[in-house]
Amino acid sequence: MKKLEKSIFGNLGLWILIAMVLGIAAGAVLKERVSVIAPLGTLFVSLIKMVVIPLVFFSIINGAAAIGKSHSAGKVGIATFAFYLGTTAFAVVFALILGEVFQPGVAEGLEGFKDMFSDEYVARGDVPGIWETLIGIVPVNPIESLVTGNILQILFFAMFFGFGINSLKEDQKKPLINIIGGVTDALVYIILKVMIIAPIGVFALMADVVGTFGWEVLFSVGKLLAIYTVALIVHTFGFYGLLIKLFSKVSVRNFYAKFAKVQAFALSTASSMATVPLNEETCQEDLGVSKSTTSFVIPLGATINMDGNAIYYALAACFFAQWFGVDLGASEYIAIILTATVGSIGQAGVPGPSLLVVAVLIAANIPVIGLPILFGVDRIFDMMRTAVNVTGDATCAVIVDQLVDKEA
Repeated sequence: MKKLEKSIFGNLGLWILIAMVLGIAAGAVLKERVSVIAPLGTLFVSLIKMVVIPLVFFSIINGAAAIGKSHSAGKVGIATFAFYLGTTAFAVVFALILGEVFQPGVAEGLEGFKDMFSDEYVARGDVPGIWETLIGIVPVNPIESLVTGNILQILFFAMFFGFGINSLKEDQKKPLINIIGGVTDALVYIILKVMIIAPIGVFALMADVVGTFGWEVLFSVGKLLAIYTVALIVHTFGFYGLLIKLFSKVSVRNFYAKFAKVQAFALSTASSMATVPLNEETCQEDLGVSKSTTSFVIPLGATINMDGNAIYYALAACFFAQWFGVDLGASEYIAIILTATVGSIGQAGVPGPSLLVVAVLIAANIPVIGLPILFGVDRIFDMMRTAVNVTGDATCAVIVDQLVDKEA
């Protein structure tokens, strides 16, 4: 599966970028006439939606089952899990604040944008309150939640199901994990096949958007990218730096000086898993973290710690909500925070972080049909968020190691 994924995605970012440029050119030249190919973009999004809910479901189970092993590591495991979930939740809230303050999806000339796409979520009637939303997270019937695509309930049930699997005896647990892992791999295979036509979908949607609305659309996407970059910089050097200063003995300046090579490697590979060996070596040899801590914290972080992704999900939700004129209330914000935070647990099994943002948008009742517009710059998003994710892994390692020293 890894080999297949590498062969398909090796040049996919380049092809999508080319498709985006060609789509912009086609839209600029053909204007409204290019709308004839718009259904190709719609088809691509439908194919993604077809797989994303079962894929997220089984990926979350796998991730939660792995996380459950942290109980064997005692307080270190609990502290690590709490750190990753806490920083991810903070990342989502921080990004939502930036999204509401700077309004990346608001631009002149886009008033009719939503008429071009599906408006199935725009007129949705009364919005439930906070308590109704929290109570509604718990599924009365998990099967019904899967059928209706209730993302929050799916995530809630999948997490507890994964923890339940981990609590079983080894001879009971292993076959279940193998089956769920096999189903996940099969769904990943489908996604990989669907992503082959991503350049076609991006070309069609970009051409249609530019042909209909002109350069205002591109300006809006560029504004989103700029806000996202600022958010990642503040989170990486501000938030993580503060945590290191408050909860570890490692010098903040020394941390970033020694860790720069890992960030550069993550930026070039856009893969947290590929960065694990270098991350562990840097933490042990340059930052003085014990081998036992790094061998536990870093691989787990590469699987479930996705602060950079979480920031992307939240900003993308604000972006499309503003584009389509969807007012976000308290319940929608809670849905985004919970889905983006909990969804990070299963992110490692989902190729292309833009795919999980579908679940985030659906949870907040935001139309997903315009998502491929962002695919053209997704490689840039992916490189930057990976650098943030691995920095969070190392930050957790130095802090958790400090806790171990205090108890020693």
